[in-house]
Amino acid sequence: MVIHHKILKGMVIPLGILVIWQIIAMHVNNSFILPGWNEILPFLLTPLAPLFGGPSLLENSLVSLERVLAGFLLAILIAIPLGLLCGWSDEVYTYINPFVQMIRPVPPIAWMPLAIAWFSIGFGSILFIIFIGSFFPVLISTLDGVRAIRVLWLDVAQTLGATPLEKFTTVIAPAAFPFIWTGLRVAFGIAWMCVVAAEMLPGTSSGLGYLIMYAYNLGQIQVIVAGMVVIGIIGILFDYLFRAGQSRLFTWQGKE
Repeated sequence: MVIHHKILKGMVIPLGILVIWQIIAMHVNNSFILPGWNEILPFLLTPLAPLFGGPSLLENSLVSLERVLAGFLLAILIAIPLGLLCGWSDEVYTYINPFVQMIRPVPPIAWMPLAIAWFSIGFGSILFIIFIGSFFPVLISTLDGVRAIRVLWLDVAQTLGATPLEKFTTVIAPAAFPFIWTGLRVAFGIAWMCVVAAEMLPGTSSGLGYLIMYAYNLGQIQVIVAGMVVIGIIGILFDYLFRAGQSRLFTWQGKE
């Protein structure tokens, strides 16, 4: 009952914005500037209908989601082991950290020209942009998680005769995992933003970013807003999954 009450509270502001939006749209009376929800909802309620003779809203959403998951998983496979290594070894950290801190502030979108030059327009360049956007949040959170482990815990494990592998499995990994999970949550949000931006590149023929740009060229602002709504819905669903996982995996941390 408490959960339902929280959900209702969370819906107050979005519903208020929708009402205000509709009132302003009726006053403006110009679909190209601000379409009303009566014009947007038909696209959201028929996600399987082809758009502009091409893929449907659902099909474009699934394409974008597939790209995000591919780049996100690739970033995880590289960033977590590297973060564990940098956090555990001061020597490796000394070599790697300056380079990471130099590259990390560069926005993923700034890599687009190089991504196209290296991988051409298509899945490869989009995957690279998503990878870059996801990689650093996961790396930094993993590194910080390892370096935040109390020395006392490691000393106790050493005193009890733990091997390096046992130290890793019983002390390092459990202590760093909450940090890593937070990094994954942040990284997925960034990856989702990156894929939409990358799909707006010329030559792309599918995905929500492509759909939004194509609709803009045709002056179909209703489709643009529908695409934005879907992006937001998918984003909040995955964020909910991450939060639900956090509450189940890290009950010992208390409330989020």
